[in-house]
Parts: sequence; structure tokens; C-alpha cells
Amino acid sequence: MGLVKRGNIWWMNIVFQGKRIRRSTGSSNRALADAIMAKVKVQLIEGQYFERAEEQSRTFAELMDRFEREHLVKLASRQTGQAFLKRFRAFFGDRTLAEITPKLIVEYKSRRSATGVKPASINRELTCLRKAFSLAKREWEWCRDNPVSRVSLEKGATKRDRWLMEDEEARLLDACPSWLRELVVFALHSGMRLGEILSLTWNGVDLFRRTATVFESKNEERRTVPLNQTVMALLTEKAKVRHIKTALVFPSLAGTRLDPNHLRRALRPAMAKAGIVNCHFHDLRHTFATRLVQAGVDLYKVQRLLGHKSPLMTQRYAHHYPESLRDGVEILDRRSHRDTKMTTVLRVSESVVVQVIEKMVGDTGIEPVASSV
Repeated sequence: MGLVKRGNIWWMNIVFQGKRIRRSTGSSNRALADAIMAKVKVQLIEGQYFERAEEQSRTFAELMDRFEREHLVKLASRQTGQAFLKRFRAFFGDRTLAEITPKLIVEYKSRRSATGVKPASINRELTCLRKAFSLAKREWEWCRDNPVSRVSLEKGATKRDRWLMEDEEARLLDACPSWLRELVVFALHSGMRLGEILSLTWNGVDLFRRTATVFESKNEERRTVPLNQTVMALLTEKAKVRHIKTALVFPSLAGTRLDPNHLRRALRPAMAKAGIVNCHFHDLRHTFATRLVQAGVDLYKVQRLLGHKSPLMTQRYAHHYPESLRDGVEILDRRSHRDTKMTTVLRVSESVVVQVIEKMVGDTGIEPVASSV
């Protein structure tokens, strides 16, 4: 253990807790190299050297590359995530992970806000960035801290509260071309996310069991979705004319995976033609969940159908409208009616008892004696 000279530079050769460390001191001066090695030994004892060395040598670009390669590629929403990563790379550049501070992330957030990006969109980007640093900290051991976790999310990010009424659905289906109509119907009756639908293959469709299996979900878990008669009829027809070049259920004309942005661009004029405003493709998933809740399906079943890990996520889709809550207040009417009916029964019973007593007294000819207290 000690210093080894390679060329004009002194290198450290240290064994600590069974691990050998060979690193350059960056100096050709022996005295300075000795001082650097002494400092490293102190840091080793304090348990700081390994983490600092990683986050000071690993770059943000390396983090994004590994995150995309090992995590993002597995997600059905990977195209949206790739757009996020492109913005991150442009802003943070080739900085090391140690240089990515909360202050710098706040600056990124402020610039996005200044360009007119909505708070909800900024929060989604921060969530993606936080996940990347979380993996770097917990699993890859590239850094000691997650700087995004110390940055507050944007306020004023309102959650969407939009679903289609039945007349809107009818108008939309009439306005859609056939290929888009199939996707809209499937989304309304399955509740699957856009990315899940576009990634669905015939290997995941079981027409005998009437199920569709999602292999790539947002939370990286496989789930099986039961299919109703409407979706079964749709898939049965599509199975007769499957694309020979792909196993995708909803492919493009070329047999490739449909581009979500292309689909959204096609949906906008259909929405306009149907006279529907402020409605996105994801709102079809809102519609699915809302209709189930309004029909009395319990939230646990809705949670399982949507593939949510937490019931709190399901509740934001479970929009109620006054009619679906009416039976809750009508319980009071029924209780009031029951109490009134019971009072009437008691009064009738009391009257009957009095009449029976008077008849008995009349039959015996005995005058009733008033009771005294």
C-alpha cells in the first residue's frame, strides 16, 4: 500500500476493508501526493470517499443514458419520458452528479414556467427526474443524495376533472375515422392507458378467457384486464384481418407501433367536429372509471381494473355527480318515513286496545272504577 509513480504522476494503491483502490493523485509532486493520499485515508475512515468519488466522476449524461436504457425502455409511456430526458440533457449538460444541486433544479423549474409550461407538466418532469436520481442513489450507488427530493413541486397544478357524457361519446365516435374509432371504443371499455393499448399484442389477448394482458404498464407490473362484450366484438373482428408483419393489435399501416403524438393529432379534429372541448385521450380512461363508480362498482375493483397500486390514485378518477350520491341522502327520507309509519302503528294499536277493554267492560255490566293515585 502506498504511492506508485506512473510516468510523471503519482498513483495511490490503498487496500481498505478488503477493497483495493487505485486512483491517480493528479500530481507529479511526491509531497503533494502524500498529502492527498493522507486525506483520502481520512475520508475512507469517515466512509465518505467512495460516494464522493462516484458522484464527482459520474456525469448527468451517464445518468440519463442508463436511466433510459434500464428503466425507461420498459415503460409503456417511454416516448413521453424520452421527451423529458431530451429537455434535461439540454439544460443540465455534462455536469457531474455532484454539481446537480437543488438550486440548479429550481432554476430549471423556473425556466420551464417562464416559457408558459403548466404546473402539472413541470411536476411530471420533476417526478421523472426524481426517479432517475432515486435509482442512482439506492440501486447504482452513484450519489449520496437525491437533490430533486429537496425541491418542492409547483403549486396550482389542478387535477383534470373531465369525462365524456353519453351524447358526447356518440358524437365523437361518429366523427372518428374507423382506425381511431376502434382505439376510442377500446379505451372507453377497457380503461387501459394509451401506451398500454398501443403496446398490446395478440399474445396478450385471450379470446376464450375474454381477457387482455398488459405486459408493459406504467408501474412496471403485469396485469390482466377482463373484456366486456363490446371489446370482445371489436377484437374478434380485428382478429380476422390481422396485420401479417406485426403482433400488435393496433398497429400502423406499416405494421409499426403507432406514434402517440400522431394519434393525438388525429383526435383533435375529431373532437372539434363532434363539438367536444377540453378533452384528451387520457380522459377516456377517466370516463371508464367514472362510469364504473357511478354504476355502483366499489373502488377496490376499479383500482384493480385501472392497475393502480394505491386507492388514493383511483379516487381521483372516481368522479361523482349529484345523481350518483342521491341514494345517500334518500336514506334519511326512508328513515323518516319508517319512523312516521311506526308512530301510526303504535297509535292504531293503542286505539284497538282501548276499544277491546271498553267492549269487555260492557259485556260484564260492571262500571269501570277510576283508579286513584
